Amino acid sequence: MTFERRVERQIADLRERRWPDLERAVTARRLAWADAHRQRLAGASAPTPRQAFDLLFFDYMGLDARDLPVVAESADEIVWESRNPCPTVEACRALGLDTRRVCRAVYEKSTQALISRLDPALRFLRDYARIRPHADHCRERVVRVDFETLMGMALEEAHTSRREGNKGYGAVIALGREVVAKAHDTAATEGDPSLHAEVNAIRASVRRLGETDLSGCILVSTCEPCPMCASLAVWANLSAIVFGASIEETMALGRTRIDLGCEEIIAKSPVIMEVIGGVRAEECLALYA
Repeated sequence: MTFERRVERQIADLRERRWPDLERAVTARRLAWADAHRQRLAGASAPTPRQAFDLLFFDYMGLDARDLPVVAESADEIVWESRNPCPTVEACRALGLDTRRVCRAVYEKSTQALISRLDPALRFLRDYARIRPHADHCRERVVRVDFETLMGMALEEAHTSRREGNKGYGAVIALGREVVAKAHDTAATEGDPSLHAEVNAIRASVRRLGETDLSGCILVSTCEPCPMCASLAVWANLSAIVFGASIEETMALGRTRIDLGCEEIIAKSPVIMEVIGGVRAEECLALYA
């Protein structure tokens, strides 16, 4: 398909389809490609950011490396400037749309979905202050996130919660390797039943980042978020939820929970969000025994 034809198709998609529907269609297409190319995704037990970069742009998109200069690279991060001819940029120009909104709404999580088939610990991030046509390139990166280290911070918050007289839940929100917020439940000490650890962490993240759309961020919680917290994660448009102990496991220990998992909440929501459970599960379960 010629570049001009791809631009025409992109214009039609953005004009005629709801963006959440388009996001799901793009995600499904990318995951279907991943399923058809399982051998390319198999290999090292700890894939590198470079492998994710190569998978996305050269294996999947078939782009030219000269259009994607790498400006920084380490074992845990790769940063590049996308300068390739882009149908989305041209379609947005034609329709008078802001690429900062379109790319975040349609292409950020669909890109992450493909990379997560390689390794969910590799996270795709885009600098929306440096995105075409507001800059002469799109600054993007893939970073390796350490879920266990982040859960360790959440566990520290849970222990602080207990010491203060609360119920022992902790949560962290991270954007790549940057910790945006750490929090614990304060419902008992502040007399507000809504103040779960995840609620406090999301509210703190919104205040710090200055926006309500937290796409790109991951929520790490010692316990699977309840329906209230999972729903707030949906409205904040987080990219992933990572938890230690599940609702089912804590109910078996005698905790009073609403028996509705966060995956079910997300499945009935308008957003795409990954759910990764069982991180440092034994330590998290010990909080609620």
